Amino acid sequence: MSAKNRTVSGALGGFLGFVGMSAIAGVLVAAAVTPALALSGMTATNTINMFESLPDYLAIDQLAQKSNIYATNSDGSQALLASFYDQNRVEVEWDAISPFVKDAAIAGEDPRYYEHGGIDLEGTIKGVVSTVATGTARGGSSITQQYVKNVQVQKCEAMADEEKRMTCYETATETTPDRKLKEMRLSIGVEKQYAKDDILRQYLNITGFGGTVYGIESAANYYYNTSAAALTLPQAASLVAIVNNPVKFQLDNPESETNGAANGYAANKERRDYILGEMLKYEKISQADYDAALATVIEPVITEPSTGCATAAGSAYFCDLVVNTLQNDPTFGDDEEERLANFRRGGYEIYTTIDLDLQNAAETTMKKYVPTTYGGWDVGGVITSVEVGTGRVLAMTQNKEYSQDPAVTENNANYTGINYNTNYNQGGSLGFQPGSTYKVFTLAEWLAEGHTLNERVDSRVKSDWGVFKNSCEGNQSYAFAPKNDANESGSNYSALQSTIGSINTGFIGMAKKLDQCGIAKMANDFGVGRADLDPLDQGPSAVLGTNEVAPLSMAVAFAGIANNGLSCSPIVIDRIVGADGADVTPPPTKCTQAVTPDVAAGMTYAMQKVMTEGTATVSNGNTSPRVPMIGKTGTTDGNKDTWMSGASSKVATVVGVVSVTGDINQRKVTDWVGGTAATARHRMWPEVMSVANAKYGGESFAEASSKVLQAVQVPVPDLRGKSMADATSTLESAGFDVVDGGVTESEMPAGTVARTDPAGGSNASRGSTVTVYSSNGALKLVPDVVGKTEADAKATLQGFTIDKKDQDVTDPQQVGKVISMTPAAGTGAATGSAVQIVIGKLAGGNSGNGGGNG
Repeated sequence: MSAKNRTVSGALGGFLGFVGMSAIAGVLVAAAVTPALALSGMTATNTINMFESLPDYLAIDQLAQKSNIYATNSDGSQALLASFYDQNRVEVEWDAISPFVKDAAIAGEDPRYYEHGGIDLEGTIKGVVSTVATGTARGGSSITQQYVKNVQVQKCEAMADEEKRMTCYETATETTPDRKLKEMRLSIGVEKQYAKDDILRQYLNITGFGGTVYGIESAANYYYNTSAAALTLPQAASLVAIVNNPVKFQLDNPESETNGAANGYAANKERRDYILGEMLKYEKISQADYDAALATVIEPVITEPSTGCATAAGSAYFCDLVVNTLQNDPTFGDDEEERLANFRRGGYEIYTTIDLDLQNAAETTMKKYVPTTYGGWDVGGVITSVEVGTGRVLAMTQNKEYSQDPAVTENNANYTGINYNTNYNQGGSLGFQPGSTYKVFTLAEWLAEGHTLNERVDSRVKSDWGVFKNSCEGNQSYAFAPKNDANESGSNYSALQSTIGSINTGFIGMAKKLDQCGIAKMANDFGVGRADLDPLDQGPSAVLGTNEVAPLSMAVAFAGIANNGLSCSPIVIDRIVGADGADVTPPPTKCTQAVTPDVAAGMTYAMQKVMTEGTATVSNGNTSPRVPMIGKTGTTDGNKDTWMSGASSKVATVVGVVSVTGDINQRKVTDWVGGTAATARHRMWPEVMSVANAKYGGESFAEASSKVLQAVQVPVPDLRGKSMADATSTLESAGFDVVDGGVTESEMPAGTVARTDPAGGSNASRGSTVTVYSSNGALKLVPDVVGKTEADAKATLQGFTIDKKDQDVTDPQQVGKVISMTPAAGTGAATGSAVQIVIGKLAGGNSGNGGGNG
């Protein structure tokens, strides 16, 4: 407001303020020139005593700085993925600042900087007079005073509570004698504590240069795409000009209301040229330098800083997981909000685990084979790789563009801020069904409970599987009728065959012999839980992969299988360096021995055969170079989601094509690059693992022992004549599966066991199937007539048709007697059926008493 419009009371207040400030100025004459005298207590006025009672210490502390997240290139160099900041600042040392900047700051803001003791008395008095005359705050603060004010503001901005922050800010910036007096006192204290160069350096580091740009290094980066050390004279003067009024003298909008489109950066140029004139006046530059700088057109090169994970391009979702990890690390604060604030202000250098060679392969193959959307199908594509034995996440990408802006993601399925690879509490989704890749946990529990790969189970397709054991939730019956992908109907698959062919009913048969709670715990031990953090479902359908889980957790599990059963939780940060150069301990991996190495060897034996003989042969065949690899495929109901998961001894990778929304049969989507949507996994997985194999290699997996390979041989009991119920109970107790073979003709009483296959008395593998046949009672036992005379034999065999045959013998005792019979004695035969008897005849003569019958 102009002087003419000021009220009487306002003028009076201004006058009194002027008188007050003049008194303070008088007190500070000695303080400004000889601080030691003023603060020694030698002057005994009340004003000096009041002044001395104010605090005089203000430390030059670390400033709020941006934090950076890096990835490592193949040559070992660091690539910046993203930066985070509340204030875009990079604090630099004295030698990293151009002399032009230092001279411009002093000439433009505080020409007597190196002469005063923290307060420029001349400038202060001029500022007071100007303030009283105009009614608005004017300059006059020394560089040290400006630094003190900025430090106070910085402390306010570090407050998490918005109300407290605003109250603090108002107190730190209010135009009152009290605030000015305190600022002066602190300025003198700063000058007593620190060298002039240190104060000027921190002033240039703390000062705002418009918007979120703070400090001369970031200003040089943003406005001129250069460093503070390399700034030219006109550039330095233009940047220092901004400090005086960041809005009026801004350099990133030539058409601002202040500048005007026609004038370009006219306001900044006016201030710049004033600073150049002051530099010439105080002999900081020559006339020639001044003339050249004055003639230089202001042409900023605005370089937007890397801000947030959106700038990490294809690695954005990995970057998002890094940030989420930091938010959950107590190193950075007591809660998520405080941790993120500290991270954004702390100037941390975060060196991540991501391998850019694998990451680039993942991004390239994803873009090649999976579109961001397809018709009405919101398709999702995921790839995540984990280093075996360390849990280090080496690659992570998906088929969407990254954005955390709701205005962008709300109605555009090409964008999302949700990480499909991770759990919900890690910025992820609610998970996806992994299908048959989840069967590896039933295989693990199967072997851990003492069963073997070649042990067989009842794998017939049926709708009633009976009662399933569950030590956590209680045994339960389920109405459950799973089918097999290729309609396999084999009744007696081994665990190995079921794994190679991914036979659903084979795995349900295995689960029938196991504790369902044990299978869920096994998944947990390998690092797999529901993505929504609820407990895993434990019904038999879960065996086939109906729990919604995160792809990253499956990659961790496969890495654990490849690591001799030692599963290590995922980590994304290798190293953290604080702004002070000291290392900060990153969140560590936690390793759990999920299964014994012996069990793991059995698993890798079976899962290698999946790659060479089973459902993953396509992925194996397309990978080059080849190293020993394990794998498991997965397809959910209706071919909605498809998976390829596997590992070498060095790297585990999970690839999936999933339905985010919508319901589509991927086998019917035939117009994708290279084939159907359902087979895209077998094009992507090899491209990532080929890079992994070439870079990391791969060793042979441990050999499986006979303990996990060979089924235990168990004698089959002889059950003939037993009731069918007794026979079933006896066989199941012995570890066999029982199949009713139906009714057969037998001499055994009707309804009892006629025979078994394998037969009683023989040995069979534990878990194999024994077929039991019941008798119809229609047969008679053929009596034993060997040794009897022909007449006695015929009498004994009444009811059967006799077929007599003679045979020469040399033993007289056998003449006229039955020497053999068919069928054998004890055999069941139908009434009236033929029984052949062979009668002995003396060789060379007639039978009977040594004589003939004519």
